[in-house]
Amino acid sequence: MTKMTKLKSADALPLNTILDGDCIEVMNGLPEASVDLIFADPPYNLQLKGDLHRPDNSRVDAVDDHWDQFQSFAAYDRFTKDWLKAARRLLKPGGAIWVIGSYHNIFRVGTALQDAGFWILNDVVWRKSNPMPNFRGKRFTNAHETMIWASKGEGAKYTFNYEALKALNEGIQMRSDWVLPICNGGERLKDAAGEKAHPTQKPVSLLHRVLVGSTNVGDVVLDPFFGTGTTGAVAKMLGRDWIGIEREAAYRAVAQARIDGVRKFDKAGLEVTTSKRAEPRIPFGQLVERGMLRPGEELYSVGNRHKAKVRADGTLIGNDVKGSIHQVGAHLEGAPSCNGWTYWHFKRDGKVVPIDVLRQQIRAEMVERPN
Repeated sequence: MTKMTKLKSADALPLNTILDGDCIEVMNGLPEASVDLIFADPPYNLQLKGDLHRPDNSRVDAVDDHWDQFQSFAAYDRFTKDWLKAARRLLKPGGAIWVIGSYHNIFRVGTALQDAGFWILNDVVWRKSNPMPNFRGKRFTNAHETMIWASKGEGAKYTFNYEALKALNEGIQMRSDWVLPICNGGERLKDAAGEKAHPTQKPVSLLHRVLVGSTNVGDVVLDPFFGTGTTGAVAKMLGRDWIGIEREAAYRAVAQARIDGVRKFDKAGLEVTTSKRAEPRIPFGQLVERGMLRPGEELYSVGNRHKAKVRADGTLIGNDVKGSIHQVGAHLEGAPSCNGWTYWHFKRDGKVVPIDVLRQQIRAEMVERPN
């Protein structure tokens, strides 16, 4: 069971807990540099004027709650500046933040992010496959929201599981426009009266993609505007720790019941395709040192068009060029660069084998017998 509580001490991180209170005050009470990722769905400051009705004169359940109302743009900007400052203090050096919003607020938030020292990595458009129609017919149907993904600062080593997102997208590089449905049907949480429990509940699919792409198992994810707890529910499923902050008691109750019913995926289900950049670096020379390839042994290019000999220091010599496996391959192909691990092959028992097989063999040994 998770807990709903007031924060009492900053000595320990209240993992997997919904904290009751103002997000800025609560964040300022949490330990510095303790969070890997922040997903923030702040008030949009929609500036609605009057009720909105459908063509049949039924009233649209729009966002008109008190928490979304600010006296002026200046008041909203002060609020944004304050919560972003508190959020940035909590992020680890390699941490990152996602902020989602609509045209009403996302441009102001983007400016505040940069002013606070964050480094914007991408803006991602969530294109809704089933948006609410524009009933008045005076504007375009508002069919998307924008998310800003930013690291704590320029040059920070943030998490990006590129290969996992590519696998999620059937082997195609993930783009910055995501076509996903809004909450509807059984996913939409309801209150005791059968009405929407929260007007801006985010879909599980959206948070699944965010967390798979920018966190790892065991990371700590903070949501300072927790609402009905989509971030916590998805984090729990994916084996991430989470912290929610929510001042509205009704939302906390719905979120708590929801998360208590979530089952964490088993260990095998939590594993994702890792990026090649995240794998241990193996110098080509190590293959020579270990006798997996011998000095003087010939390597062959893709298609057997070129060959080069292995030298004792882990370099190659081919025709009139000497250098690394990458440099020699690039020179022979007349190309600006070359991935020598996939370009070069060796022969064993009459078969041509990529040298990358030997590198992966060493990596597998490192996993089986860690230092």
